[in-house]
Parts: sequence; structure tokens; C-alpha cells
Amino acid sequence: MAAKRGFAEQEGLKIEVVDVKDDQVGMRALISGQVDSFDSATGGVVAAARGADLKFVGCSWLAVPYVVLGRAGIGKMDELKGKTIAASAPGTPPDIVARASLAAFGVPDQDVRFAAIGSDRDRYNALIGGIVDAAVVANEYTPLPSSKNLNLLAEARQVLPQWIRFCTLVNGQALAARHDDAVKFLSAQIKAFRYAVAHRAETIRLTQEATDAAPDDPRPAYVFDEAVKPGVVAPEFPLPVENLDWMRDKLAALGQIPKTDLARTFDAQLRLQALERVDK
Repeated sequence: MAAKRGFAEQEGLKIEVVDVKDDQVGMRALISGQVDSFDSATGGVVAAARGADLKFVGCSWLAVPYVVLGRAGIGKMDELKGKTIAASAPGTPPDIVARASLAAFGVPDQDVRFAAIGSDRDRYNALIGGIVDAAVVANEYTPLPSSKNLNLLAEARQVLPQWIRFCTLVNGQALAARHDDAVKFLSAQIKAFRYAVAHRAETIRLTQEATDAAPDDPRPAYVFDEAVKPGVVAPEFPLPVENLDWMRDKLAALGQIPKTDLARTFDAQLRLQALERVDK
């Protein structure tokens, strides 16, 4: 919305949006300086714990939208024992959701086979194609006609209630060199999010443009209606430190990262400057 509907231009910026396949690719681009900003939460916590030079400046999507879907004949998580679940690489959000969902229903990890499959679309296709028995995918796949014979086994919002989907991360060197532009960038994002949640039809139309979705594709409207539920998207870009620390603790408990203090990576002041700019 910020890049395509003039909000960046209002701030004197031109935003180039770069599509990446998954969280790991985007995080590598951010850390290496190939991009100035990337939206992630899990990737940001992992990279920060390992000493990467980045800053959390605000979080726009507070609830994780993933679900675990099972093929016909599998109606409960405990029926996945001896079966295969499509997730992603270890430590990525789909992998964490899969393990947390199994744990919530008392199923040991070792009783299930994990298939590391990169994108939501690939995991979904593997499920409906009968290659795997269950898959972690974004909830936007649930209203598709091809999902009518699938079963909802778990929701990430239930098993990981404090997990955050997206925070805006900024490369540390880029922030130091272009602080004023970073304030303008976050200002544009806040304006765009406020506009998006208040203009359903326009946001759905832009989603269709960005994703090449067909007019009868139910997903853009479904995602919008899920997103504007209380506690999901946050147009004011808060910085929920307690949630991010909770995520760090969970990742550390899984052995993915060392338990380190993330405080140096939080830049709450930038958000305050952006809000002041937006509301003046």
C-alpha cells in the first residue's frame, strides 16, 4: 500500500518492493545490506540473537495466521503419529508452528516425519497432491474449494498466542546512514496501514493486483477480514518487547538460538518520531 498508492511519495521516498521466496532469503538480504528493510519477526529474533546488525522499529501484524491442515481421514493432531507433515526449514515459522502444535496435543516430534518445503503454496500443493499427510500453511488457503476435504487440525494463534508475524526490521548501517529516510519510511507505512484497514475494497483490489488473484479468488477478502479482527494487525506499529522476548525464550528452548538480551535491537524512538510526523 505504501509503495503502490502514493504514501511513500508523500514522504519524498520511492520504495522498491523486492519479492523473496521465504523468510531466510529476506533475512540474508537484510543482513548483507542488499535491502534496507524487511518484514519478519521470527527471522529478526534469530538474527538478533546471533549478533546481526539490525533494528526492530515496529510490528504491524501481531498474530500468526498459520494453520495445520490434514488430509481427509486425519481429523486430529494425534493421528499424525507415523505420518508426514510439511513445514519448512528448522527454526522458521512453519517449523515452529508444526512443533508447537504437536506439543500442544501431546505428540512427540520424533513420532512424526517432517518435510522441509519452502513456500505456503508448495506445502499446500504437497498436501492436496497426497505427498504429505498434513501441512502448515497460511489460513488464507482454508476458504479455497480445493480445501473442502481437508481438516483443520490446529491454529497457530491458539498454540503460540504471543508469537508475532511481522515486525519491520531495518539494517543497522542503513539506519545510521539514512535515519531521516527511515523515519519517513515508517511514517509512510503507518499511513498506509491506517488507510488499508479503513478501506476494505481498495485493499482487496490492491491485493488482487499484487498477487494476480482472479476476481473470484476468495483469499484477498478472507485475509482482510481475518486481519482486522482485534489483536491481529496493528496500524500504529507498536513494539511489543514482551512478546519478542517470549519468542526468544521459545526459540532458545528449542535449541535454535542462544538466550541473549535483545534490548540493543529495539529502536522505539524511531516509531515515536514517525508517529509525530504522521499526526502533526
